[in-house]
Amino acid sequence: MSDEFDYDLIIIGSGPSGRTAAIQAAKLKRRVLVIDRKDRLGGVSVHTGTVPSKTLRETVLNLTGWRERSFYGRAYRVKDQIRAEDLKARLHMTLDHEVDVLEHQFNRNHVDMLAGMAHFVGPNEVEVEIEAGDTTRVTGEKFIIATGTRTYRPDYVPFNGKTVVDGDEFLEMEEIPRSLIVVGAGVIGVEYATMFSALDVRVTLIEPRDTFLDFIDRTLIQEFTHQIRENGVDLRLGSAIEKIEDEGEHIEVTLANGRHVRGEMLLFAAGRMGNTERLNLKAVGLETDHRGRLEVTRKTYQTKVPHIYATGDVIGHPSLASTSLQQGRVAACHAMNVPTVPESPWFPYGIYSVPEMSTCGMSEEELQERGVPYEVGIARFRETSRGHIMGLEHGMLKMLFSLKTRRVLGVQIVGEGATELIHIAQAVLNLQGTVDYFVQNTFNYPTLAEAYKIAGLDAFNRMPIPDEFRVKKPASRKAKPADKAEKTDKADQKAEKKAAE
Repeated sequence: MSDEFDYDLIIIGSGPSGRTAAIQAAKLKRRVLVIDRKDRLGGVSVHTGTVPSKTLRETVLNLTGWRERSFYGRAYRVKDQIRAEDLKARLHMTLDHEVDVLEHQFNRNHVDMLAGMAHFVGPNEVEVEIEAGDTTRVTGEKFIIATGTRTYRPDYVPFNGKTVVDGDEFLEMEEIPRSLIVVGAGVIGVEYATMFSALDVRVTLIEPRDTFLDFIDRTLIQEFTHQIRENGVDLRLGSAIEKIEDEGEHIEVTLANGRHVRGEMLLFAAGRMGNTERLNLKAVGLETDHRGRLEVTRKTYQTKVPHIYATGDVIGHPSLASTSLQQGRVAACHAMNVPTVPESPWFPYGIYSVPEMSTCGMSEEELQERGVPYEVGIARFRETSRGHIMGLEHGMLKMLFSLKTRRVLGVQIVGEGATELIHIAQAVLNLQGTVDYFVQNTFNYPTLAEAYKIAGLDAFNRMPIPDEFRVKKPASRKAKPADKAEKTDKADQKAEKKAAE
């Protein structure tokens, strides 16, 4: 790398992709700077997104005793009066730990850090507003934009930070509402709606489209929809919002179909925008789409400006913390001209709702669109001994197999432990395994993972049996020449004896 620049690599943003990019480049002995607009590392993922929402979910399930209610009844609670402070206590402890780990990793790997708002002033130079009115400039040979996303806040929503909030403000609630309206049945909206339903909050989930989470297998969505409605979520699909009004004592939403929805609090979770508006991308010849996202070459994560890369949510789909971690590492290796192992083709989606869902590979709808002959194997968690022990009344694992090659094509799971169980499917998918793997191999007993064996057998029993598995009949014994001679001799002897008599 050239010494004419202050740094070999400058990364804007310290979320999952920015973090892994920085550590990877630093391990390659390169000079690395991470710029973040906040004085605490971690980005949206640590402070308002992935880690907080998943911590909140675990807190809710623990304090409500949700996992034990099938044994002890719906009235069972670990803590009778659950307040907002109870939810926040664990949240802040987790966030402090995450930030501490990140700072330690950066210090250990000699990654420089700068807190402030950055924008480009030239192809290889950024200006950083470090304090009100104070700025500094730094130069770099390569750049990675990992600025993530921000909440979408349309003008027709009367945000007030208390009773009408976005996904970032939601975590700062002062009191748990008795009723909650969630607008937007995307991943964030579904997660928060089902979490608060577990808290026995009356939740109405509104989605203007007729369907939701369209990237997930429809069978799984049907199972999930049944469960959340049974848990108390009022799911309103297929009607646009005409008006949202803050009435003081309550929030009122008027739908296009004429219905009205009232609640103490409204969470607007319909979409996010790329955090790029303040980067001055015109200075380097880059443009974004209508949602502030950057286009990249997916194998390298380069933008159309070769020395500038972009990773994480700012490049759009799949917008997962897990894939962002991988993207940052790959981009840093390519930027530093170091070969690296390519990304695996199959990665898991995890939705931390109640119940949770996870998928890997293709859905049944995708197979039908492509005209792929397939077979389905299904297992219910209540069919497993572990499910009985845990008191699981719901939960399903669905697997799809090719009828031609017998290979696993997709796996979908809804229920307890789905986001952990899916990694078995991911491994078999990436290793091009077949249905026979699940039939031939032994799973720990009792475990929920045994559902793989049940689903595998379910499909195996309806699929053609391969020739190598068929029981072969013993070959018929052909008469040898000596045998024929022996039979002829005996026949002759009998004939001779009869003639003599």
